[in-house]
Amino acid sequence: MKHTAARLLLGALALLLAAAFPADRSRSEVTLEMAYMPIVPCSQLFVMEGMGWTKKAGINLKLTRFPNGPAIVQAIASGKMDMMCFGIGPAMVTRAKGVKLKVVAAGIVEQIAVIAQGDLVKYFEKYKGAEALRKFAADKGRKPKIASFPKGSVPDTVTRHWLLRQLKMDLDEVELIGMGAARVQQALLSRSVDAAGILEPILTIVEEKLKGAKVIARADEMMPNQPGSTIAVREEVLAKHRDAIVKFVELHIKATELLRSDPAKAAPYVKEFISKGLLETKLVEKALRSPSSNFRADPNSILESTKYMHDFQKSEKIKTNVSIDGLFDLTVYRDAVKNLKK
Repeated sequence: MKHTAARLLLGALALLLAAAFPADRSRSEVTLEMAYMPIVPCSQLFVMEGMGWTKKAGINLKLTRFPNGPAIVQAIASGKMDMMCFGIGPAMVTRAKGVKLKVVAAGIVEQIAVIAQGDLVKYFEKYKGAEALRKFAADKGRKPKIASFPKGSVPDTVTRHWLLRQLKMDLDEVELIGMGAARVQQALLSRSVDAAGILEPILTIVEEKLKGAKVIARADEMMPNQPGSTIAVREEVLAKHRDAIVKFVELHIKATELLRSDPAKAAPYVKEFISKGLLETKLVEKALRSPSSNFRADPNSILESTKYMHDFQKSEKIKTNVSIDGLFDLTVYRDAVKNLKK
């Protein structure tokens, strides 16, 4: 009887200890609030989450979807979000606002292209660059309407660079309209705008669904080596959870390699995030194979192009408040690469 009572007591004590000290994975799990946009340049995140890599690594991401980078900047400025997948442009704006954050990984480069629809396509088939836009305006009696993300975003900045530096035009020769991703796509499909400086999957969706739509300028014609999406973290979060952030970047590198080597395998997971499963997997795979989907993880590879974009934004007063001072932490990527080689 005494032995039975002792066993019961030990069993109860074991249950209490299990409740007080959960399994190692639970004890080490880190919860982070992360902002993202439903676009191909954030595909690494979608692969990591969809394949369960983050959960397995003890990283519990609370994801919040935003329509564009400037909207994420507003959320960060109000004290929300620990991490974010957004463009280098908004990252510079956030840093300039006094928010302490670090870019720890790149996501994609040369991801912006200009897609046109309707009569504007015909003008670009007959004329080149600025001449096509000016002939269109002269014949139609109105400026070409070109959509993009809001002012200061990467798509907007690259589109302005194309017009100002590559085509040598004045901005008042076109009507540049800033809006969120879903609205850009809708504006093109409804033929409310003539063109858009935009990214995937919108480029592929519009080409597939809108008869006569065509890409009229690729990234290398707009701003060669343009930096795109990044992974950024608040400095206090990085200091507190550095091991988890390094692990996150390890997974980000792994996801980048998968996107580059096997888009077909990645496509179902990307589809769930960018369209909530509504797009066909084959269409998403096509977007991942697009000339505008140049996935890259190494932040060292975008240092020079980020400086160029920063200087352009400053000179053209696209965003008078942008900063690259202390923007990058290259040690996280360095340590992630070291860990992957072990």
